[in-house]
Amino acid sequence: MREALEKAKARFDELTSQLSDPAVVSVPAELKRVSKERSSLEALVTAARRYDDVLRRIAEDTALARSEKDPELVAMAKAEIEELERARAGLEEDLPRLLLPPDPLDQKSVIVEIRAGTGGDEAALFASEILRMYMKYAERHNWRAEVLSSSSASGIGGVKEAIVAINGEGAYSRFKYESGVHRVQRVPETEASGRIHTSAITVAVLPEAEEVDVEIKPSDLQIDVFRASGPGGQSVNTADSAVRIRHLPTGLVVQCQDERSQLKNKAKALKVLRARLLDMEIQERERKLAATRKSMVSTGDRSAKIRTYNYPQGRVTDHRIGLTLYRLTHVLEGDLDEVINGLFNAEQAERLAASASASGGAS
Repeated sequence: MREALEKAKARFDELTSQLSDPAVVSVPAELKRVSKERSSLEALVTAARRYDDVLRRIAEDTALARSEKDPELVAMAKAEIEELERARAGLEEDLPRLLLPPDPLDQKSVIVEIRAGTGGDEAALFASEILRMYMKYAERHNWRAEVLSSSSASGIGGVKEAIVAINGEGAYSRFKYESGVHRVQRVPETEASGRIHTSAITVAVLPEAEEVDVEIKPSDLQIDVFRASGPGGQSVNTADSAVRIRHLPTGLVVQCQDERSQLKNKAKALKVLRARLLDMEIQERERKLAATRKSMVSTGDRSAKIRTYNYPQGRVTDHRIGLTLYRLTHVLEGDLDEVINGLFNAEQAERLAASASASGGAS
């Protein structure tokens, strides 16, 4: 650990120097890259320097306690050593976690896809509630949420499918735990006997891809335009503004009809297509990693039941970490941090265990 901390401190100092280098400052992209890397090391380096200071003070106080003749000064030194040892233990617990390399995707914005599954109208209503929950959660974190595409379930106010972009630094680091099957247990308004029904929706969270992340050749695209339609199939636009894009190498199809402008619909559809193509690459990478490391927090497995929302009991249960909260109303209002923090901590613990295991195997 000591070698890794020294490397991190040296790199941090190097990056700090670069921020005053005219050759870096004059190039916005390079300045952004250096600032971002320095920022990512700041918490680790701050903790490492505090750790060095604690170790130095423990050594000084220990030497004083051994050599000093004044009983009062010896007692003061020993009391300070006890306090410093507690600080040392805390830092030795935190530093391995801070040394873990960050997920390179964590700072990205996200595309969230919500689809009603089993349960008919109830699933569509639940999908609209989860969409609202995510919009509220984004608002709490000062991220901008924009619905890229949605299809309504006619007459009930539900949503069959919705695709929303959450724009903001670090959005993926929080939303990535939401991929999977979400279940709702409640009595539908139309249920006369009061029987509890179980419905489900699926959520897919994709890191937003920039053009540099995914190359799309124009020759790989088949683009069709058509008239947008509303509930019941009626035309809602007299011009061919809706856009459907097929990515020929993969067969992926994306369409967007929410805007009146064909150009805007095409831009939104391409944004979703890029995100899905990047996600395919990530999923393939995860499949290869899974051969050597089984993930406890299954961020990628969208067939997995990850969470249940039980209305009669006011309960939310995340099945991956066994967390149950009796705060359903607050969670649906976007108060997701307790759940997300639990998933983050579980993932960090798993990564630390894997890192320790790998270090042990290498030694």
